[in-house]
Amino acid sequence: MSQNVRSRLLDEPSVVSRRYAAAYAPFHQAPADRLGLHPTELRCLNLPALEREPVTTGRVAELTGLTTGSATRRVDRLEKAGHVVRERDAADRRRVLVATVPERIAEFGRMRERLGGDWTPLFDDLADSELAVIVRRMRRTVESGAEQAVRLREGRV
Repeated sequence: MSQNVRSRLLDEPSVVSRRYAAAYAPFHQAPADRLGLHPTELRCLNLPALEREPVTTGRVAELTGLTTGSATRRVDRLEKAGHVVRERDAADRRRVLVATVPERIAEFGRMRERLGGDWTPLFDDLADSELAVIVRRMRRTVESGAEQAVRLREGRV
């Protein structure tokens, strides 16, 4: 493969990734609007819901890339709206954990289903090896994005 062809191939993921990220702004805005939330609040609800156990507000900040103060304000709004509850950690009563309300998460899940939230058909025509490449690339993108955000925040860029 010539260097020119390789260069063009390497440019394509950047362009597609930027379009992909831009397409997600309205995709996140619509369900947030439906739930009466800001998209950032939806992120503060969605990412902790993927964790196995309730998380601290500090962990919400880590997962979402927000400052702890901003994450606290978002969790306050989510709690007021009935999407999350705060509870004391049984092992360390000084720690307060944020737990999603199962019924509200189920409501979000039903909305995703009505929207056609099952992504499986998008991958039906792919071989297992192709799907594995996509999953690996998505994981690497998540890790890289988090690392780049840290570098930006620390002024190393």
